[in-house]
Amino acid sequence: MDQSLSAHGLGGAKDLPIPAEFAILGAVAALLVSFTVLAMAWRSPRFESDEHTHPLPALQRVVDAPATRVALRVIGLLAFVYLLIPLVFGQDLDSNPVFGMLFVLVWVGIVPLSLLLGPVWRAISPFRSINWALSTLLRIDPDRGLYDYPARLGTWPAAVGLYAFVWFELVLPNSNQLGPFRLWITVYCAVMVIGALLYGNRFLGRADPFEVYSSLLAKLSLWGRSRGRLVLVSPLRNLATLTPGPGLVAVVAVLLGSTAYDSFRESPQFVQFVQGSTTSPTLLTNAALLGFCLLAGLILAAGTMATGVRPGTRRSSLPPLFAHSMMPIVVGYMVAHYFTYFVFMSQDTVIKMSDPLSRGDNWFGTSDWAINWSLGYQATFVAVLKVAAVVTGHVLGAVSSHDRALTVLPARHHVSGQLSLLVAMVVFTAGGLFLLFAS
Repeated sequence: MDQSLSAHGLGGAKDLPIPAEFAILGAVAALLVSFTVLAMAWRSPRFESDEHTHPLPALQRVVDAPATRVALRVIGLLAFVYLLIPLVFGQDLDSNPVFGMLFVLVWVGIVPLSLLLGPVWRAISPFRSINWALSTLLRIDPDRGLYDYPARLGTWPAAVGLYAFVWFELVLPNSNQLGPFRLWITVYCAVMVIGALLYGNRFLGRADPFEVYSSLLAKLSLWGRSRGRLVLVSPLRNLATLTPGPGLVAVVAVLLGSTAYDSFRESPQFVQFVQGSTTSPTLLTNAALLGFCLLAGLILAAGTMATGVRPGTRRSSLPPLFAHSMMPIVVGYMVAHYFTYFVFMSQDTVIKMSDPLSRGDNWFGTSDWAINWSLGYQATFVAVLKVAAVVTGHVLGAVSSHDRALTVLPARHHVSGQLSLLVAMVVFTAGGLFLLFAS
């Protein structure tokens, strides 16, 4: 595996000529100003209804047409089969594109694709196609499977799957070798196929880490569904339609915590600490990743539960109701942390994809291409973009949480009840920017 694939930030502080303290203070100030304006001018919920959406019947006929669905399934299957070629038959070399296909094109590429097009993974999922084929042979309903999916599980399986993925990518010492990579993909595929047979496509919608992640990101797109109709909708109104349930907070915590850890592990302080410690580096990195994910979940839970509640409402029910407001923050972190990485390494992966077996082939005519490094010389642009992504994500998160608070909190706590969540967002903002500059 190319060692550059591990340099996710592709430049932390060196990409950011803005003084760190100015960026952090400015971001916190922007969040505080946003909260003040919202408290004074936004007195009633605006995102909790399906008003101000625009039906798109002509586009829906194309999107929902059987031919379109089949074409997308075929694309997903072809991509999956192609991934298997370098995975099974490829060599354990830097030139093998399978690492970049998963870590770059799928894990990072799923963000812009889902934001622009909606739940793309669900549309192209090879496991939904495999499940349809196997269910047809076994004469069972592909949506229901053999058993009812336990509602109490919610998206907890997806949270576990996401943690398993980030652990494999960020912590496992030999994840850059083909053997462990093959094992992880095999286990992942086996769980998805068997789970879908047992519980139908509902299992994939709640347990496939990539499908759940893509579907959450799609809630920030312009494309939504209202009473079965395809509609054009504002992203924050679309986000408010996210159904809270068991495991949602855990999914968000893994997404936030793992991205924060990915920045933290590249900081000179942590690198020096690990190198100078007598404790096993693997134990330290495992503890750090788990600690960041648990801390993200704890901050979210504490920020949402430390408020007044309506009579008969349990405080423990509040974190899932506000978890959707963390998704703009997740996107902001992903842009800030992975933008330059994706721009450069996606080119590198596309180049290598023409030679999946590392024999000097040129299947797609891209082997002779060269990476365009021009963005690496635009330090000011990159700095502004990264800081703006973090700040914008937190401001949009504050707007979403404020609108939800007007619905679920008692009237006397519409403002005061959000102070604890504001504190949580300030912590996320300052911490995210600190890690961005430190890496």
